[in-house]
Amino acid sequence: MKRTVRHLADGREIIYFDSPGAPDRTAEDTRDLPQVAAASEIRRDPLTGEWVAMAAHRQTRTYKPPADLCPLCPTKPGKPSEIPEPGYDVAVFENRFPSFARNVLGDKSTVDGAGLVPVAPGVGRCEVVCFTSDHDGSFAGLTAKQVRAVVDAWADRTAELSAMDGVEQVFPFENRGEEIGVTLHHPHGQIYGYPFVTPKTERMLEVARAHEAEHGRPVMGDVLAAERESGARVVVAGEHWTAFVPPAARWPVQVQIVPHRQVPDIPALSDAERDEFADVYLEVLRRCDGLYERPLPYIAAWNQAPAKRDRELGWLYLEVFSVLRSKDKLKYLAGSESGMAVWINDATPEQIAERLRATR
Repeated sequence: MKRTVRHLADGREIIYFDSPGAPDRTAEDTRDLPQVAAASEIRRDPLTGEWVAMAAHRQTRTYKPPADLCPLCPTKPGKPSEIPEPGYDVAVFENRFPSFARNVLGDKSTVDGAGLVPVAPGVGRCEVVCFTSDHDGSFAGLTAKQVRAVVDAWADRTAELSAMDGVEQVFPFENRGEEIGVTLHHPHGQIYGYPFVTPKTERMLEVARAHEAEHGRPVMGDVLAAERESGARVVVAGEHWTAFVPPAARWPVQVQIVPHRQVPDIPALSDAERDEFADVYLEVLRRCDGLYERPLPYIAAWNQAPAKRDRELGWLYLEVFSVLRSKDKLKYLAGSESGMAVWINDATPEQIAERLRATR
């Protein structure tokens, strides 16, 4: 990959990832932009011990612009965008409306000075990843070569963000579809560099640590072996990756794509693993889109080990899930899910897997 780092008019970084032979990226951002003024803070819930981010400045972020004013498309004459070049393969830039940022000011304190609820600046990093310059495309419509370029970009950004002071976990993800809450339709994802280890990861580390102590083996390794042996929930199987519906699936559509080798994060994947991931993931997405004969709204979430601790307990995997339980019906997170975090699924994992395997 050819990697080029430039800066936008307000000083934010933009990084281009191109195939060899691509033109040099020299275009200047001609917009008159104010400096990004992020005012995020994080507060620790005294009842759960979980951190919550407050980012009121994001209320003014871009919301469903017309296609000809899409900020993620390449710049055209008279229509400057977040990407100054007239074309690109993969582009990554700092979010203009970040939940976490490097320049957030403030000191550690407590709410009302009472000592009960810790407060700290929301220091971190938020980036936007544009998968293609084609506004009307989708991740599922990429070629395997294009997906491999995105994987390399994810790996590059994970490594760089993980090394930043204050970043404790790096989370690449994609939101797709209005039902998920997407406000920009150009194919893109995001990367969050959190100033804490997320609640989900903390819980998974507890389970992994206990399983390792009792059985002497990684819990994901045992899950993967059991799923491959059973086959009842396997959707796609390759030499380096297996995609399966988790045996305790929460969502009406949910697939985990797991490497056969324990690695903590995307940068640790080999070339062969990155290549095969592209094929396996595209097959999963094609089946997801065929499930209801319409583009499936989904969240694709990379689960990576923390950046600076407990990395030996992590086992990288990608999880794709959707709120769509039929062609025109959504699963709402109602009382049990939202109030008590107890999930109730309207389909069994075996039924979900069977429907995905039957879809072409």
